[in-house]
Amino acid sequence: MRKLAKWLGRLVVLLVVVVIGVLIFVPGYIENGRNVVADHDPYPVSDEAAELHKTLLIGDLHADPLLWKRDLTKRGNRGQVDIPRLIEGNVALQVFTAVTKSPAGQNYDHNETDAMDNITLLAVAQMWPMRTWGSLYERAVYQAEKLHGFEEKSDGKLHIIKSEADLDALLERKLSGEAVVGGILGIEGAHPLEGNLDNLQGLQDAGYRLVALQHFFDNALGGSLHGASNAGLTDFGRSVVQAVVDRGLILDLAHSSPQVARDVLEMTDIPLVVSHGGIHKACPVKRNFQDDLMREIAAKGGVIGIGYWKDAICDDSPAGVAAAVKAGIEVVGEDHVALGSDFDGSVETTFDTSELAALTHAMLEAGLTPEQIRKVAGENMLRVIRARLD
Repeated sequence: MRKLAKWLGRLVVLLVVVVIGVLIFVPGYIENGRNVVADHDPYPVSDEAAELHKTLLIGDLHADPLLWKRDLTKRGNRGQVDIPRLIEGNVALQVFTAVTKSPAGQNYDHNETDAMDNITLLAVAQMWPMRTWGSLYERAVYQAEKLHGFEEKSDGKLHIIKSEADLDALLERKLSGEAVVGGILGIEGAHPLEGNLDNLQGLQDAGYRLVALQHFFDNALGGSLHGASNAGLTDFGRSVVQAVVDRGLILDLAHSSPQVARDVLEMTDIPLVVSHGGIHKACPVKRNFQDDLMREIAAKGGVIGIGYWKDAICDDSPAGVAAAVKAGIEVVGEDHVALGSDFDGSVETTFDTSELAALTHAMLEAGLTPEQIRKVAGENMLRVIRARLD
């Protein structure tokens, strides 16, 4: 009996060690295979590009680092974005987007709403609070809490933007030469509302200011660009859109079905964003809205965020991103193109956020003027944010 108890005790200890090892090492192992920066030699950056880059007000409409188990106040050895690398890249405004559900087998063509959810497994493996394991709303709240924690730990280098006054204070500090980044919280798909419009207030109280309607699957608000229905807005979706408009929040159409986008255009008169993606003219894939729909979004003052990954722009080199930006200018005009990296969104890129001067160089090489680069780098994004924040 004593021998059996001894062996059982050893087995329990072994299981505890295995579980601890899984919780410590597996999250990093998973991310190392998801948010890859391709090996590369240093990119060329001319003196002209370097000097221009220093003067740019740079914004990025979409990145997902809050999903991962990393301290964003420290320069990471994995992933694509954190506060030190944002400062190295001279980024002034970064939208930090909360991913709360992701279907198993995720793809750009067709996903079922009831497919197994990958984020549940990730939340457990990363030891998120138990309240997040079964609630999309709590996952969004927790990711907002993470960003606020990084703000407190950042020695003033991260400033979360919730109002126009916050934005003005951030820009004043940035333009005076301080090493500071403004963070804006966004949700990637409004399924964290869990079908309850009252939850929008809770998300707003948590700091969220940008609301995307869908992600990779149809939800209670309407159809996804990658879902099964191709449907437009539901009645609940219309009520959410109206609430977003009334509350002075930013509305994001990335991942929405074309019909959802047209429904939103019909019922709103605010500048909209497509936070991350590409231009169909340059990269004719389902991930990108058709050019005529992009022009309709631009006609209402909206902006299109150009991503940095191959599935959206077909060529993910700095020159390829610059070519996508140039195509965007040709399709919707220089006042309606912005940057939306999708960094840390389970995409491979050829550079991280610290290397953005290489993109400035590539845009100059592509023939963009310094004024056009200023608009794309951040001025267009800033205009829309200022138009929407109270």
